[in-house]
Amino acid sequence: MSSPILVTGSAGFIGYHLCQRLLADGFEVIGLDAMTDYYDVSLKTRRHALLETHKGFTPVIERLETPGAMEALLGAHKPAMIVHLAAQAGVRSSIDAPRSYVDSNISGTFELLEAARHHTPAHLLIASTSSVYGANTEMPYCETHKVDTQMSFYAATKKATEAMAQTYAHLYNIPTTMFRFFTVYGPWGRPDMALFKFTDAILNDRAIDVYNHGDMLRDFTYVTDLVDGVRRLMDAIPGKSPVSAADSLSPIAPWRAVNIGNGAPTRLSDFILALEEVLGKTAKKNMLDIQPGDMPSTWADATLLRDLIGPMNQTELKDGVASFVNWYNAEYA
Repeated sequence: MSSPILVTGSAGFIGYHLCQRLLADGFEVIGLDAMTDYYDVSLKTRRHALLETHKGFTPVIERLETPGAMEALLGAHKPAMIVHLAAQAGVRSSIDAPRSYVDSNISGTFELLEAARHHTPAHLLIASTSSVYGANTEMPYCETHKVDTQMSFYAATKKATEAMAQTYAHLYNIPTTMFRFFTVYGPWGRPDMALFKFTDAILNDRAIDVYNHGDMLRDFTYVTDLVDGVRRLMDAIPGKSPVSAADSLSPIAPWRAVNIGNGAPTRLSDFILALEEVLGKTAKKNMLDIQPGDMPSTWADATLLRDLIGPMNQTELKDGVASFVNWYNAEYA
């Protein structure tokens, strides 16, 4: 591919791992990130510093929502593909500080879509979330299920970006794939994510907060497995015909949504047990009720993903947790 690939959110957890994969595959990568202070900025700068050791990586520090910034960037570099991962993350934070989610997730995505309208890539790929399924009770979640009952403002902004992207795909013929990620974990994870918080607390003899008394189900997906799925989906460009009966391809546009998850739910209490076994230490636990905005259960129907790219890699939970703990000890011990 002669033109570079643009990855937004390149200093983020998933963005960092995706950039590493693309660089290893021989692509030139433009990595855009705003380095916001939602969590420890030094962690973001360490991720970017590692990416900058590759001669094929070009860092751009810019806010996505700055009017005209994406137009200028796409006009200058004309990326062959765009993977849009930049977003304000966090379910609970969206309850307390919703404006930042409007600015980043909605306004930022609008700026990118407007730029892509004038500098159309071969494929535009945008991160959504399993949280868009909201209060749906039918499991596992399938891409063709309705997504009308979001339970957090974060999820609502992601649903909005799905609708915005489908409209742009329809009006301007921009081939677009939305990723619905399911509970990603692994090395270089965010400090506000459960595995990071649990590991830090247990190793420092603090109690962990266990919501819904550990009775939540999550489709824990190891980060490099997810990144492999993203990388392979880059080549699965939406067209005019569905690939199978499970396809979520829009009837009006080259647009589809795809779950990326293992399709194998794990109880939160079992996830904690796996961490305790890796650490060789039992957690002190504060057993609490479920929090506002949380979904009791989420797991993916991965049929469409398999139809598009074949079987996805599936790292064993204990192996994935051990990899995170090894990284944590190296970075923070």
